[in-house]
Amino acid sequence: MRQFLLALLCWVGAAAAEPVKVGCLYPLSGAGGLYGRDSIVAIRMAQDYLAQQGGYPELAVTVEDSRSKTLRSLQIARQFVEEQGVDFLCGIVSSAVALTVSDYARQTDTFFIGTDHASPQLVSTHGHARYFSVSNGARQSMRAGAIYIREHYAKGDTPLKIGFIGPDYSYAYNAWRDLRHFLQAQGLRYEIAGIYWPKLFEEDYRLYIRQIERDAPDILVNAHWGLDLITFVRQADQVGLFEQVQFMNFDTGGNYEILAELGGDMPEGLVLSARHHLNWPATEANAQFVQDFHARAGRYPSYAAAGAWSGMLAIAEAVRRAGGTDDKTRIQDALEQMRLSLPEDPGGFTSFMDPASHQMMQMQAIGRTVPNKRYPPAQMMLGDFSVYPPPEVWPDTVNE
Repeated sequence: MRQFLLALLCWVGAAAAEPVKVGCLYPLSGAGGLYGRDSIVAIRMAQDYLAQQGGYPELAVTVEDSRSKTLRSLQIARQFVEEQGVDFLCGIVSSAVALTVSDYARQTDTFFIGTDHASPQLVSTHGHARYFSVSNGARQSMRAGAIYIREHYAKGDTPLKIGFIGPDYSYAYNAWRDLRHFLQAQGLRYEIAGIYWPKLFEEDYRLYIRQIERDAPDILVNAHWGLDLITFVRQADQVGLFEQVQFMNFDTGGNYEILAELGGDMPEGLVLSARHHLNWPATEANAQFVQDFHARAGRYPSYAAAGAWSGMLAIAEAVRRAGGTDDKTRIQDALEQMRLSLPEDPGGFTSFMDPASHQMMQMQAIGRTVPNKRYPPAQMMLGDFSVYPPPEVWPDTVNE
């Protein structure tokens, strides 16, 4: 009997020590490949950090190249869940891909931790019990942007002329709808100077730029990201558009990879934001995160790295609190009550999960491009920040 009990205790201990299986989907090649490669670096950083802290479960993370393709991502997710038996799905850059994978996670009762994509539909019309977003969403960005416009550009009784340009798909449609909602909520008097929908991955924006010049908005809000944004900024700057119009991008424009790729071609005075900044907040935790990433990768991190770091910490903390992966209700409760100290948190603030929407609530910092050569190859960084806390109740009522 004694030997049996000892064997049983050893079996229980071995079972308790089994690692948490996490299957992540990121683009590792193509236009979004940098985001996936940065996410892998941050995942390894998080694994080492958790091991050093002690008391957290081991995370066994597998990353597959989604190539930002919906069908491929769905096939990978099925392989993760049905063949490998993962406890969590995570990652994904494209919101369209994330919607499909999230629906699959709901059908299979699998936790899906979104670390990158930003469509508000993931936490509203397509939200479900097992989906959680650990990075600022586009709706939060548009809310902060509307407040910024009112604070810095309101003309009293004279309507402000606002133009909007973004890629012709759901991410930009949602951003434009949300921006108008929050501008109205701010009581801002404005009129629409023009709306422009170039195709995703457009290479020539000159026709749109000429039309924007003719429409002459006071402010042009942009919802491009990645190479599309880089191409637009270069082409618009060549014809002097930024001398006529105040350019703003509240969700992705301040991403470090944009600043780095443009280098000396990034104009001064653009109003931008991102989900993570290298130089804000000026805290020890953020500086350490940036420094550690650079030491490992030989480059500075894109915002995607901060999202992947947050995802790993959220998974480990939820499983620790739940006492393992067997009880999904306890894991869900732990995620819904989650509070995490993250690199993007300024002093006195801790990121927290909104239990109703499953959206991580974070501060939003909006700044202007100013000369700064501390983070090469970028020649401009954001400065003159305005910082906006998340709302007390989320999501705000938006007609979807």
